[in-house]
Amino acid sequence: MKILLTGANGYIGMRLLPQLLEMGHEVVCAVRDEERLSVDAETRSKIEVVEIDFLKEVVDGKIPKDIEAAYFLIHSMSSSTKEFDEMEATTARNFNTYLENTQVKQVIYLSGIANEEHLSKHLQSRKNVEDILSDGKFSLTVLRAGIIVGSGSSSFEIIRDLCEKLPFMITPKWVLTKTQPIAIRDVITFLTGVLGNEKTYDDAFDIAGPDVLSYKEMMQQYAKARGFKNWIVTVPIMTPKLSSYWLYFVTSTSYKLAKNLVDSMKVEVVAKDTRLQELLGIKPHTYMEAIKMAFRKIEQNLVVSSWKDSMVSGRFHKDLGKFIQVPKFGVLKDEQRLKVDDPKRVLENIWKIGGENGWYYGNWLWKIRGLIDKAWGGVGLRRGRTHPDKLYPGDSLDFWRVLLADKKERRLLLFAEMRLPGEAWLEFKIDEENILYQTATFRPRGLRGRLYWYSIVPFHYFIFGGMIRNIAKA
Repeated sequence: MKILLTGANGYIGMRLLPQLLEMGHEVVCAVRDEERLSVDAETRSKIEVVEIDFLKEVVDGKIPKDIEAAYFLIHSMSSSTKEFDEMEATTARNFNTYLENTQVKQVIYLSGIANEEHLSKHLQSRKNVEDILSDGKFSLTVLRAGIIVGSGSSSFEIIRDLCEKLPFMITPKWVLTKTQPIAIRDVITFLTGVLGNEKTYDDAFDIAGPDVLSYKEMMQQYAKARGFKNWIVTVPIMTPKLSSYWLYFVTSTSYKLAKNLVDSMKVEVVAKDTRLQELLGIKPHTYMEAIKMAFRKIEQNLVVSSWKDSMVSGRFHKDLGKFIQVPKFGVLKDEQRLKVDDPKRVLENIWKIGGENGWYYGNWLWKIRGLIDKAWGGVGLRRGRTHPDKLYPGDSLDFWRVLLADKKERRLLLFAEMRLPGEAWLEFKIDEENILYQTATFRPRGLRGRLYWYSIVPFHYFIFGGMIRNIAKA
């Protein structure tokens, strides 16, 4: 079967893609930027890629006409605190238009459980998208999920941050709201199970795990699974705005996502429909099992995807291809170079930079810079990195974004997503004579930008000099 996979570079899409290929399907991946599709060369050779921004005007001929099924895995909750519902509606309408001239029979949409009378803006938007997609010229299958638990999922990583960093928590009352989490493995099983199954056409199903838990109970069970105890005190005085700031500063989430999550966490997300698991013969995993499976992936360095690599986890929602050419004029630079004896080993060191491994020199200074950035509304260092030794264009890397990662060219180019009075690049390259070049480039914005650069030049002298020496000898 030939399948269109939208949101192919997202958390769910990256998990679903290898399963579809393993089942023998032809997959057409729809992404906004082809360079950002984080797959290896073998996977890339098996798929077709089309560049489509579903928020923009429809362009005829982008999608192959012989598409038989499609997955709609697009959402905009992290992009805006005010207009994401309008963006999601526009995306759904344009999606329908794109499919009008294809042979598609079924569209599968991953939505959210919405069984309460009063819904959050996020859940109401998901229902609205369901209504729009139902007007399309195809059979629609809707899967409504609650919190998804898996290595790299936003919900799991937020709970992980809170529990690992705060043994004692004073929490808002929304932590007592009931929810029904589901393991990412089960979500993928349901998404593949309904594909081509005519019994699921033009219908909507709740999908969830067997446990109904409050957010407080989820954090307590997480701590138990990890072998420690946490203390949680609930108070009624934390407003939604204060709660959003609390999540933003303690966890790796962006403020926009934190605000929208808090809004949704006030609504119970509990399944009332188990028809699909009975129809497909699926027995979902418990919450504790989901946590243990997530940590097996983490411990084996097998995290396939992370919400942090999404562009919406950072400050720039632009086409990063515009920044891949490092400017030469009107910029300030710190250039370091060093002859290396073992370029292969040095290249491996470069590919391990950031995250748990750190920045090879003055890590405490990098952490202070991350805290300052977080205090000023930036992304800080908490995003880390998804893989300990693999990098793809578009990946987040602490408060940087990977623009280019080419081991054949022996070159890594990063673009800063921290709050700056200008734009910054950090480049590592090993030339044919095995000379390692490390170049920090800053394009200042006005006098303020220049003052910023010159104020930190003394720190650059130690940090960048120490960093290149340690990369070469690590």
